[in-house]
Amino acid sequence: MSPITIVAGRRLSVSNLDKVLYPATGFTKGEVLHYYAVVADVLLPHLRDRPVSFLRYPDGPGGQRFFTKNVPPGTPEWVTTAEVPRSEGPARMVVLDDLAALMWAANLVTEFHTPQWVLAAPGEADRIVFDLDPGAPASVVECCAVAVWLRERLRADGIEAYAKTSGAKGLHLLAGVRGASSAEVSAYAKRLALEAERAMPRQVLHRMTRSLRAGKVFVDWSQNAGRKTTATPYTLRARDEPTVSAPVTWQEVEECRDPGQLAFAPDDIPERLRRFGDLLAPLLTTGPGTGTVPPTG
Repeated sequence: MSPITIVAGRRLSVSNLDKVLYPATGFTKGEVLHYYAVVADVLLPHLRDRPVSFLRYPDGPGGQRFFTKNVPPGTPEWVTTAEVPRSEGPARMVVLDDLAALMWAANLVTEFHTPQWVLAAPGEADRIVFDLDPGAPASVVECCAVAVWLRERLRADGIEAYAKTSGAKGLHLLAGVRGASSAEVSAYAKRLALEAERAMPRQVLHRMTRSLRAGKVFVDWSQNAGRKTTATPYTLRARDEPTVSAPVTWQEVEECRDPGQLAFAPDDIPERLRRFGDLLAPLLTTGPGTGTVPPTG
């Protein structure tokens, strides 16, 4: 029988806490839950009011991995759910808005992925994202140079960008936007990806074509589509070793000369939070740096 614990006044069943999920380091399921409890205060604001897609890997990264978008069977009645529009018709998805719900979801062993819009306005994007994905032998080092170019290009349009590691090989650029649909933001992102390719043709690619990607950085603009999601800040990733999609400073981006400089494990995050706080906190407000996407024409 699975042990029962009380989290924020909710009875929660947890299971297999000693199970090793990351054999390369011996990182267990119990350590996964502990990590999410430690970062809950900074993770929850980035999840709140957004439907969550789960990339589940219950037997670790080497086992079966599968996306879950609809409310999973057995979801407790106290976990918030919401009806979400989709092209094939509305669906009901989970919304993680408190510690108990977060720990319930963490017990499923999952990456958290969220869209660039909130439930109150599913037709309007509130963020723009660029997923910078390097093709070997390029690495996150090359992604950093592209990120700096995109930061300056966005800044020219009055949009302030922030960076985080993907938790895999690359880098994510995010910025707050307002007043545009997901389709309009996606078109704008594609335009900037094309501009980056023209400015740095030997380093940048705006298409996913694998045969062209060797040694280049693919600027994936398509994750701005309303149906797409991106790894949420602070989520663990299903990699050989436990890695985190961690916010980084622009100084770290500019000074990166080795991929190991921008690789973060769960144990690295508490000290980074003490040092920097949540580097992506500006995305949670509509203050300075939240830009209006120029029309694409």
